[in-house]
Amino acid sequence: MSEQQTGRLYGVGLGPGDPSLMTVRAVEVIAAADVIAYHSARHGRSIARSIAERHLRPDHIEERLVYPVTTETTDHPGGYRGAMEEFYADAAARLAAHLDAGRTVAVLAEGDPLFYGSYMHMHKRLADRYPTEVVPGVTSVSAAAARLGTPLVEGEEVLTVLPGTLPEEELTARLATADAAAVMKLGRTFPTVRRALERSGRLADARYVERATMGAERTAPLAEVDPESVPYFSLAVLPSRVGAPRGDRADGGDAPGADRGDAPHADRLTTPHADRLATPNADRADAPSGASGGSGEVVVVGLGPAGPLWLTPEARGELAAAGDLVGYTTYLDRVPVRPGQRRHASDNKVEAVRAEFALDLARRGRRVAVVSSGDPGVFAMATAVLEAACEDPYREVPVRIVPGMTAAHAAAARAGAPLGHDYAVLSLSDRLKPWEVIAERLRAAAAADLVLALYNPGSRSRVWQVGKARELLLEHRAPDTPVVLGRDIGGSGERVRIVRLADLDPAQVDMRTILLVGSSQTRTVRRGDGTDIVWTPRRYPEA
Repeated sequence: MSEQQTGRLYGVGLGPGDPSLMTVRAVEVIAAADVIAYHSARHGRSIARSIAERHLRPDHIEERLVYPVTTETTDHPGGYRGAMEEFYADAAARLAAHLDAGRTVAVLAEGDPLFYGSYMHMHKRLADRYPTEVVPGVTSVSAAAARLGTPLVEGEEVLTVLPGTLPEEELTARLATADAAAVMKLGRTFPTVRRALERSGRLADARYVERATMGAERTAPLAEVDPESVPYFSLAVLPSRVGAPRGDRADGGDAPGADRGDAPHADRLTTPHADRLATPNADRADAPSGASGGSGEVVVVGLGPAGPLWLTPEARGELAAAGDLVGYTTYLDRVPVRPGQRRHASDNKVEAVRAEFALDLARRGRRVAVVSSGDPGVFAMATAVLEAACEDPYREVPVRIVPGMTAAHAAAARAGAPLGHDYAVLSLSDRLKPWEVIAERLRAAAAADLVLALYNPGSRSRVWQVGKARELLLEHRAPDTPVVLGRDIGGSGERVRIVRLADLDPAQVDMRTILLVGSSQTRTVRRGDGTDIVWTPRRYPEA
């Protein structure tokens, strides 16, 4: 059909409830329309119609689209989804009849038509058949922020919009990572949303807005709201963190990069930031406020092997919530700068000093995140922090460990599945243990036919360990045993190579490389696309 033969479909956003917040375009479209369509529950009342009522004419044809089911159960053979699909199909057919007759149809929608609105179901069924215009409207999220009188997002913050109907675990994870958030569709979901806010550590920041801009509007701290009083037309808001109080309540990393833990009992720091770390109680501009003995805590956070794609939601949330970030400069630089946070960077050889510095901050009431590449419990900062936390005067300081993706697992995934069977993890660094111990463990693991993940294989100051390890392993492994060299996995310099154990060249290994040495069962296979993969069968021959 041509545009001249049919009517025009409009999806009209009415705004959040106050009729004075309708746009001029919305009023124009309603005034010119032949048919006014709106959704309602079976009781017949329609919020959309009530908002637009002053602009309706007696000669308007009104199409009331009555939901067959809202919160109650249904005996429809297709269940709730089946009942709604049938309803939307029928409603679209009713509107299509008007459009085919040349009438202009305006479908009213609270807020914005394409933002969790019912209009979109008509749009998807009709917009490809008839000329269509969507008139945007002020969303309930914008209205809620305006009524709260607080910035919603600022600068580089990201706004997350969530339906309260998500599972609690999913809500918790997403709220933990959000800079700012709005949770829609409360009503019966309110208890779940409240638990998710509490579990994610965001309940104290959450605000509640009910019927924003309407006559029965209500705002309150969400923690104080009675769940029995919450209607569907309400939402939870986590406003901007910029300018909000942060962190006052009341390393290395397992990536194969630096030689971590090289001087755990260092007497001094050798970085430009030494004064800040070595004297946490100094009177300086970036020193934490608060009296000694506060209710602070230390959270040791695993960043994964590279950038934000490897960061878990839990880790992202802890980094955002911290008042102070402590860590090796290279890893700290991977954490986005947030207004109000204090950053305390150092080099890679002062783990014990970093740990005590972080614990001192926490004793003074600060919420501290100690960053660690990879997983903090694998050759990384968790041990240093816990070692210090088990001694006076830090025994009462709360400490939590947040895991991260390990370098071994990241490299294994890039290569295939070399860790598919039993494996052992060793560090080749002899700065914290004698080489004789390393050699003994290498022989034992090789004799046990374990796949090996070798961390800290070499650096500018340690150049011979890889060659010596190769000699020891060749006493128990065939020369063609596959070895994966994973360098800078997830980073801009990522490179994965597969070589024979006999051909392992120490010159190809640097401080950003991890080695995965196969067992007698590990296979290298070239696939149809020309790529080589490494995998270790889960079944052993004798099984």
